[in-house]
Parts: sequence; structure tokens; C-alpha cells
Amino acid sequence: MFLNLWNLLNKLGNFLSSYLLLVIRLYWGYQFLITGFGKLTHLDNISNYFQSLGIPFPLFNATLTGCTEMIGGGLLLIGLFSRIAAIPLLGVMTVAYLTAESDSLVILFTHLDPSQFFIRTPFLFAYATLLVFCFGPGKISFDYWITGAYRSKKMP
Repeated sequence: MFLNLWNLLNKLGNFLSSYLLLVIRLYWGYQFLITGFGKLTHLDNISNYFQSLGIPFPLFNATLTGCTEMIGGGLLLIGLFSRIAAIPLLGVMTVAYLTAESDSLVILFTHLDPSQFFIRTPFLFAYATLLVFCFGPGKISFDYWITGAYRSKKMP
């Protein structure tokens, strides 16, 4: 009986995983897309902010960040090259933590208090991107069809 229940829960979890990944990709892909677009449409402000953080070549890096977020977010949104797109997006969020949110890292390591780390915006973006990188985009994606994963009914 326990084995039957375990198998049922496993099938249900596998069935729902693609829908959960779809919701994650749609929401966070859209968030990356509009955040990147916002950076690109306000390059002067973003460049000045990057300069205040001590980021070298602030105009170049603001443009690169905006393009990475917009293009990577769009790819996540539609589920195309999702795992590849997740890598530079994770890089952008890492830089965000190291620069704009460095105080939360200091608190995390000096006071061993993760609360400030987890409530910062880059954490949620990075977490969603890491989920897509680790588990793939799910069956409701272009990657599912392009990779031929639909033939074996496995996740891409």
C-alpha cells in the first residue's frame, strides 16, 4: 500500500513539475525582460548608479546588463535555450549581490544571519533562474520540442 501511494505521489509530482516550471519561467522571464528593458531605456541613470557602485565601464556594463536581462528573460519566458540563458542571468544576479547588495553578504557571513540575504530582490531572481537551470524549462517549452525530448516524454 505504501509503495502504491509513493508511486501515485511521484506521478503527480512529475505531472505538476512542468506546470510549476512554466509558471516560474513566465513570471520571472517577464520580470527579467521588463527589468532589462527598463535599464536600456534609462541608460544614463543606470550608468550613473553603476558608477556610484564602483563598477568599471558603467555605460558598457549597464548596456550589457540590460541586454542580458532582456534577452535572457525573453528566452526564459518562451522556454528557448533556457538552461543556456540561465547562466548569464545568474552571473548578473551574482554581480548584483557583490555590488548593490554587498551589505547583505556582509551580514550573512559576519552575523550568520541569512534573513537580509533572502529578502533582497536578486535572491528571488537568482533562485528562479537556478531552478530553471537545474530542472530545465519543463515540457511546456520550445526546448522540449527542439531537443526532441517529446519523443521520450522526458524533460529537456
